[in-house]
Amino acid sequence: IINPDNVRAQVEGAIIQGLGGALYESVRFANGRILNPGFDGYRVPRFLDLPRIETVLLDRRDLPSVGAGETPILAIAPAIANAVFHATGRRLRAMPLAPDGTVAL
Repeated sequence: IINPDNVRAQVEGAIIQGLGGALYESVRFANGRILNPGFDGYRVPRFLDLPRIETVLLDRRDLPSVGAGETPILAIAPAIANAVFHATGRRLRAMPLAPDGTVAL
């Protein structure tokens, strides 16, 4: 890993983006019009919404160099949905998983 601080920042940014898409972000429509066209009505995660993120980088010199920063975004929504399922038996199948930012258990 040439620049671990940069990779760590990219990974943590992807996790935050994944949390936003999984729990908050949603474009709402009515009669073919966007109801929340600005950031005042489009919910994104705030710092107080975020968990502590611990990033562990693995320097795999036996593997070819590939991108690392955005890969974590793929696992966030499935991880949250599966955690809710294992805790409650309820499957969440539409995003955002929690339109108001909280998962009703």
